[in-house]
Amino acid sequence: MRRFRYVAALGLALVVVLAGCSGPAETRTAPQRGYPPAQQALAALAGKVLATGPNGEPPASAESVTLTPAEIEQVKAKKATAAIVMHYTGDGWTDAQIAGLRQEFGALGIRIIAVTDANFEPDKQVSDIETVLARKPDIIVSIPADPVATAGAYKQAAAAGVKLVFMDNVPSGMVAGRDYVSAVSADNVGNGVVAAHLMADALGGRGDIGVVFHEADFQVTRQRLQGFEQTIQRDYPNIHIVDRKGVTGPDFAGQAQAAATAMMVKHQNLAGIWGVWDVPTEGIIAAARAIDRHDLAITTEDLGPNVAIALASNQFVTGLGAQRPFDQGVTEAKLAAYSLIGKQAPPYVALDALPVTHANVLDAWREVYHSDPPAQVTESFVGGRQ
Repeated sequence: MRRFRYVAALGLALVVVLAGCSGPAETRTAPQRGYPPAQQALAALAGKVLATGPNGEPPASAESVTLTPAEIEQVKAKKATAAIVMHYTGDGWTDAQIAGLRQEFGALGIRIIAVTDANFEPDKQVSDIETVLARKPDIIVSIPADPVATAGAYKQAAAAGVKLVFMDNVPSGMVAGRDYVSAVSADNVGNGVVAAHLMADALGGRGDIGVVFHEADFQVTRQRLQGFEQTIQRDYPNIHIVDRKGVTGPDFAGQAQAAATAMMVKHQNLAGIWGVWDVPTEGIIAAARAIDRHDLAITTEDLGPNVAIALASNQFVTGLGAQRPFDQGVTEAKLAAYSLIGKQAPPYVALDALPVTHANVLDAWREVYHSDPPAQVTESFVGGRQ
């Protein structure tokens, strides 16, 4: 779940903002990382997946989803077609998902006949599904904008014999193996847990914090919130969540900026704020800068370009839990191929969370996106290593 196209303009503004955050105007300094219990907890999480699937399924690893050379030839012989039906597009996460799907579908001889963008409008996505069905694809890979409002359209696709693979979210009332092939997700619980430990690490294990969450029926963002809040409450008794505000969109950054500003005005000693993903976090960054809170520790999920710039610059964002969207797209394409040759698919596949800080942001970008970081990220890096 990610951002809308207006973020391109916001991104340019944030580049300017972050580039200008130096010199005499700064009256506070960023928090210094270093809290051994948090660092030990992060090390213990490496390679683990904490989330379960939409119907409580245990997670299979992406590495377990494989095709033999003979199976690949079987898939190619099908000359299948696929449609990618997105909740919205135009950001790093969706671009990487689609890139992974394109690469793997290409290797498997599966032709992509449509990529749609619903602009996070369920009615538009229902229309997109109906339009795509008229072209009779063998496969649809999709993420529902709303699991309830879109369910009927997906059930119609399943009834027509289309093989469905979902990313992150699953329509209400649908069951893996019966209605769809599989669901593939980041470990969203794990990403929330990672962000909690990174917050504790930045704050030295104590302080008052706020939470900006996604106020919607969206499983993956609920899991992030759960992972973050439960970890703070269980592991860090001296960190207190003193304020919580939800954002509903579509202007997630603007709503988060208003929420963060209200929090910081109400709680003068607020030490940190967690944002549910990178777009609301861009609003939190804007709020912190506007009232000269360069000491605020911000953690989040998803390695978008603007939060990557903040991490590289050592400004505002102190750490995040990253998804692996390119690898997720590759896995989704392989699972779709399973359905073409009758190979049994795991009902739920999850990729482990990647902790990202200033120290590893450039390498993390390469791992997440399978490409070099954008020039704005490398040029922002403080410390000389690129």
